[in-house]
Amino acid sequence: MSDFLSTVNGYIWSNALVYLCLAAGVYFSIRTRFVQVRQVGEMIRLMFRGEKSPSGVSSFQALTMSLAGRVGTGNIAGVATAIAFGGPGAMFWMWAVAFLGASTSFVECTLGQIYKTRDRLTGEYRGGPAYYLSRALAHTRAAGAFKVYGLVFAAVTVLACGLLLPSVQSNSMALAMSEAWGISTWVVAVGTVIILAFVIIGGVKRIAAFASIVVPFMAVVYIVLALVIVLMNAGEVPGVIRTIFASAFGLDAAFGAIVGSAIMWGVKRGIYSNEAGQGTGPHAAAAAEVSHPAKQGLVQAFAVYVDTLFVCSATGFLILTTGAYRVFEGETEDGRVIAEGGVLPADVAVGPTFVQTGFDTLWSGAGSTFVAVSLAFFCLTTIIAYYYMAETNLRFLLGKSATIYIRPLRSTLGSNLTMALQALILVSVVLGAVSTATEAWTLGDIGVGLMAWLNIIGIIILQQPAFKALRDYERQQKAGKDPVFDPRALDITGATFWEDYDPTGEKERVTSRT
Repeated sequence: MSDFLSTVNGYIWSNALVYLCLAAGVYFSIRTRFVQVRQVGEMIRLMFRGEKSPSGVSSFQALTMSLAGRVGTGNIAGVATAIAFGGPGAMFWMWAVAFLGASTSFVECTLGQIYKTRDRLTGEYRGGPAYYLSRALAHTRAAGAFKVYGLVFAAVTVLACGLLLPSVQSNSMALAMSEAWGISTWVVAVGTVIILAFVIIGGVKRIAAFASIVVPFMAVVYIVLALVIVLMNAGEVPGVIRTIFASAFGLDAAFGAIVGSAIMWGVKRGIYSNEAGQGTGPHAAAAAEVSHPAKQGLVQAFAVYVDTLFVCSATGFLILTTGAYRVFEGETEDGRVIAEGGVLPADVAVGPTFVQTGFDTLWSGAGSTFVAVSLAFFCLTTIIAYYYMAETNLRFLLGKSATIYIRPLRSTLGSNLTMALQALILVSVVLGAVSTATEAWTLGDIGVGLMAWLNIIGIIILQQPAFKALRDYERQQKAGKDPVFDPRALDITGATFWEDYDPTGEKERVTSRT
């Protein structure tokens, strides 16, 4: 089974997907006139503005919900893996995919806001790729095909976020705690399940409240402490930067043979971490209460920077400046060691231990504990975000049938299947915690890759409404207005939620006609 999954993963994560992600980022950057550069100031301003309502969360809460999904084991174990199998040059390609991916994130998250709706059971805002794939072309001859496309994406997302991806997070968390404190992975699994059950059963509001407190605090603490260690090794920084750029393009003799691996692992782990183009960000974006879709598109674009340029960079420089790395040939730990920093013990496996060893250079013995605690919070919030995305897509799959009342059970079909999904994700957490890291990461990569293929192709086809929204936002912004969205004025069809939008009073929205 392990060999079969590896083969499947190899097909999904072929060079075609890597270059598709990069090409999409270049294309969207050009079409938006590099919105990720021009509107950085507006991104920061919008993060701390906006409203929330009984149906929607604030822009900041939506951002933290999105970051909860982005900032996880990919920022720690993922960076270590990219360096181990792609060399220091993988860091450059992680930066490249983040810079280009910010424009991709803007497009997909703006589309998520344009085509969002109100949940029939809870009244909360819902949206994401399944919604815009099925709604954007509802007025055309391709409506039927894209309805099916949306259903396929929703089914894949329920599988990926409900079963495949949570196992990666719980696995890294369990391994880090086991390394730091000698705790059984089964104990970690049970404790995680108890905490998760309390949060996810509380719904979107509790998820948003939890994420808005935990994510910013842990991200800042992690970045600050990592930078302290980097600054203590400031003399190594210029050499590390030269090595990163040289090895990214095969100019460093030691890493020249693995330049292809640098691109592959940098893009793969970059996308896994920042999720640009993967289709996860639009779910959180759609939950926000804003007056114009482009507002949340800009906020979510900045989330890519926070994830990769801040958190991943802190991890990468920590590993490289302290010498807590080892680079293998052939993208496997069985391959020949090409280079190493000389700090890692001989028997250390690729993963969180690289980072733990780096922290130990400053606080001997404390690195394992700090990374274990960091991963506990990062991974926990990521799993919670996965559940929210899986639940949103389950709602989409059920449609009107979610409200069907099952008399013997005295509840609706949607409620019962939601409880089944909650049970599934908790089982996934347990299985991931006690599995090997290789198995967990392979499953996670399959889930990420499938979603990325479907979503990127979809947003390339459906891009126009996002560009119209951006031009409309910037026109109103230039006129000194607080932009308000009217899809009919922009000839955008299918955005029925916004057709009923009432910008007056307490920013309430009347019942959606969906």
